[in-house]
Amino acid sequence: MKVAIIYASTTGNTEAMANVINETVTANAEVVFGTADSADSAAVLACDVILLGSPAMGDEVLEDTMEEFYTGIESSLSGKKVGLFGSYDWGDGQWLRDWEDRAKSAGANVVESLMVHLTPEGDDIIKCQDWAKSIL
Repeated sequence: MKVAIIYASTTGNTEAMANVINETVTANAEVVFGTADSADSAAVLACDVILLGSPAMGDEVLEDTMEEFYTGIESSLSGKKVGLFGSYDWGDGQWLRDWEDRAKSAGANVVESLMVHLTPEGDDIIKCQDWAKSIL
């Protein structure tokens, strides 16, 4: 199985989530891992599972580089298994629900999303590991 884990992070919280997910997935899959601003769209779309992470920004929207990357692959997600994750500081997770809706509208098979408040610690790390395992 080939899994893409692509993320954007401004404070390091979503990057910490991505690292935990990567460590968990790497044991059981070939992984394409990197940031949205340097990801190869073709390599990501060639994967069996695509995991995308972004923090909530501004008025609960995707981080700019993830928005640009996601928009570039959005029309090619039909039938793909996609998982979305990210961290937030304020709000209630609307950015992740909106992103799920976009992915579903693109025809993706969206798995339950993963959201962590600020930095993943303790139970949140276990939550990230369990989420990654459940997708495989």
